[in-house]
Amino acid sequence: MRTLNVALILASIAVAPFVCAAEGGDARRGHAYAKKVCAKCHAVEGGDMISPTMIAPTFTAVADTAGMNERGLIVWFQSSDHETMPNLMLAPGDLDDVVAYIVSLRTRK
Repeated sequence: MRTLNVALILASIAVAPFVCAAEGGDARRGHAYAKKVCAKCHAVEGGDMISPTMIAPTFTAVADTAGMNERGLIVWFQSSDHETMPNLMLAPGDLDDVVAYIVSLRTRK
């Protein structure tokens, strides 16, 4: 029984960063989406220091940008004024999930 409790605690710690950080978003689904769609240009894994495309910020850098919050990310993604990024139109559910994932990567408090 003690082994099961330890396993459950360790599992909850491993999952903690993926708890829904944005209201309505699922960080796990956002992570999967980011790996499939965004990783061509951005470093999407927490702790990655360099993006495949040098001018693309890492997701951790985006998460740690001063003043960046869920609402700011949503507004930014819905803007079409990105000079170096394709004009992506994320479905509302995907948008919430990606925002939840990015916010889960914050290293600054």
